[in-house]
Amino acid sequence: MIVLENKNYSDTFGSSTQDPYLQKTLVPQGALLTQYFGTGHVSLDNYISMLSGQSPTPDTVNDCIPGLVGTGKYINVAQTGTTSDGQVIATGGCVYPSNVRTLADQLTAKNLTWRGYMGDMGNDPAREAATCGHPTLGGNDLTNTAEAPSAAVPLGDAYATRHNPFMYFHSIIDSPSCNTNVVNLNQLSSDLQATASTPNYVFITPNLCDDGHDGDGTGAAGKGCANGKPGGLTSADAFLKTWIPIIMASPAYKQDGMIVITFDEGNYTQTVASANGQTTVSLNFPGASCCNQQPGPNLSGIRPSTTTLINTPTLIENFVISGFGGDRVGAVLLSPFIKAGSVSNTQYNHYSMLRSLERIYGVDGYLGYANDTTLSTIGDDSTIFN
Repeated sequence: MIVLENKNYSDTFGSSTQDPYLQKTLVPQGALLTQYFGTGHVSLDNYISMLSGQSPTPDTVNDCIPGLVGTGKYINVAQTGTTSDGQVIATGGCVYPSNVRTLADQLTAKNLTWRGYMGDMGNDPAREAATCGHPTLGGNDLTNTAEAPSAAVPLGDAYATRHNPFMYFHSIIDSPSCNTNVVNLNQLSSDLQATASTPNYVFITPNLCDDGHDGDGTGAAGKGCANGKPGGLTSADAFLKTWIPIIMASPAYKQDGMIVITFDEGNYTQTVASANGQTTVSLNFPGASCCNQQPGPNLSGIRPSTTTLINTPTLIENFVISGFGGDRVGAVLLSPFIKAGSVSNTQYNHYSMLRSLERIYGVDGYLGYANDTTLSTIGDDSTIFN
């Protein structure tokens, strides 16, 4: 599974000219899920839903970043209860207690293997470790912005903890196997050399440039990434063009593999209004959802929201989130078992994908909102499989 960042379906699979490899090569080879949705804004809540079926806390809904809603620190989830549908009730916090299970825990219990491959993790050891890289519990996350290349860190460091869902569960970070299972992306090539060394479940997070988060993709001065690349869909497309052929050439993929390419959430649209010498810029996220998605027990008074990022006599910039969903992002599936060029208009979201993977792997039960029996699963979609 490859997760990219912050792009709307209408751009990625429509108007954009920055991703020709994804649009013109991969989509015709695989299945396009036109109605695939993120589950929240602004980032971390999506990753957590993919892995555990959990909805946000007042901290994870804002990436556990200082200055927004919540404490802004890498702290334990303050659990006060559990709902009947398996959702943690919490007043805040980022790291879930060890009794909150993840897909990784389910796979381990089934004697199946898994590994998270993280772009740039450990490039700067002063920020994070090269394996199982996360902040000190109770401290600030040092990875919220990318670090440019320097003499001390020649490659720079654009790893972001908030895009690594494994780091938010004590069941994973407290285990000695975390250092084996959450590693730098550089290890993937060697792991793919044989079926025996390829994990049953692979989760890939590119760095902040290669996932399209940073930069606008144009290559214009001042509009790119900290490492000098253009970012946006341009860099995301280049990442796919490098890695997808490597994965598809592997024995494990040829035997019975499937690649999922999607985005964590949609992007904002911008509106600008001027009056009395002051300009107001609004970054608007609709927060649309699908699939009977529920907001969870912890978002009362948090969504919808308007956060003022800049407030000067001449400029106001507002961050506006209207709903609790993550908007329409789309997804592409590639597999020897997928009908090339197929299109599915069935609605899916990250909870649907988790439920689909739990079914494929035959693990015990469905986690959190993935236990919703009304969710569609990709294995039942006859329009896309041979």
